[in-house]
Amino acid sequence: MRHTFHLKTLAVAVATFSVASVASAAGLDRSGQDITAFLQDGTYAEAVYTYIDADVTGEDTSVDRNKINDIAESYDFFRYGVKTDINDTFSVGILYDEPFGAAADYTGNNNFVDANGEGTNVEVRTESITGIIGAKFGENKNFQVYGGPVAQRVQADVKLRGQAYSIADGYSTHINADQDYGWLAGVAYSKPEIALKAALTYRSEIEHNAQASESYPNADIFSLPTNSVDSIEITTPESVNFDFQTGINATTLATAKVRWVPWSDFAITPSSYNGVSQALAASPLGAGIPAEGLDLVSYDDDQWQVELGLAKRLAPALAVSGTVGWDSGAGNPVTSLGPTEGYYSAGLGAKYNVTENWAISAGGKYLWLGDAEGQIPSKTVVSDFDSNDGFVLGVKVSYQAQ
Repeated sequence: MRHTFHLKTLAVAVATFSVASVASAAGLDRSGQDITAFLQDGTYAEAVYTYIDADVTGEDTSVDRNKINDIAESYDFFRYGVKTDINDTFSVGILYDEPFGAAADYTGNNNFVDANGEGTNVEVRTESITGIIGAKFGENKNFQVYGGPVAQRVQADVKLRGQAYSIADGYSTHINADQDYGWLAGVAYSKPEIALKAALTYRSEIEHNAQASESYPNADIFSLPTNSVDSIEITTPESVNFDFQTGINATTLATAKVRWVPWSDFAITPSSYNGVSQALAASPLGAGIPAEGLDLVSYDDDQWQVELGLAKRLAPALAVSGTVGWDSGAGNPVTSLGPTEGYYSAGLGAKYNVTENWAISAGGKYLWLGDAEGQIPSKTVVSDFDSNDGFVLGVKVSYQAQ
């Protein structure tokens, strides 16, 4: 006997698995660039707030093995989405998120704090707006292709302080906000009678050309300017997301998410920082530094992220969900500005339909952060971080009319 359980009966069981988005993921990944708002039926809108707090502690590699207090600053961001069906074939939507970011601050008595008590600090923020148009096809409109433009804004501040950075102690750069454009494309399949939805989404890389103001006090050792303003190219990475859900029975839904980001292709290379490293490479003190100089930030490996979940409708207006996840990290050793190697996660969520159209969802995740060695751009290991963790909290308000 063939069982069917229409998506409408399972709608409340879609207990917003993405409320608590990723945190301390590989590279600079943050929001996971979720597009599932666009894949909802009918007219749909959501507003999501996410708060991240991680505990990342360790010690430097000096003889004294000085303690490094928690460097991970709390971090929050918003995500918005709205979509509607023009007719039974075409749909349009707009999504806003903050896809990439970093927030780290060194304090205390260790090799990442200078003699004046000023510590190494990094802050990176991005914002993206994506416009999407989709077209359904097939005998029962089971297939959909979609795509559209992406506008992205990025800015960053980095301060390197302390003996760990050797000649770069005292270096600072401010990268002015820059907006540039990319695109998104994907294909989806649905089978409503078993609540099945599957979507594969590709996002292009986005090339930014921003202005960077650099201060490098020790550049005068090589007769180079200690202050400069120059353009910098930063290319945020492409990505592929796979989203899947299917009904198991009339009240239970299973989901899976897979994400790939090639962080090994990413680098931040300010001109003054790179120029001093080139001069250092040509000197007797530059053993091991390549002639082309150094990137300020780079990664060795690509990121893979997997999350599996189950949602259960407990009452006509209430559902709960649970998830487990894994993030591969972007290599180890990794930059001292973000010294963790991926994570394992476990999460819980709940969704309550306040009315037929309005719902509120809340969720949280606990993160077991991977141990990592922190390295400076020359690949010298300068710190060890282990036994760290974190948590993510999120809340979503959504509206849906079919």
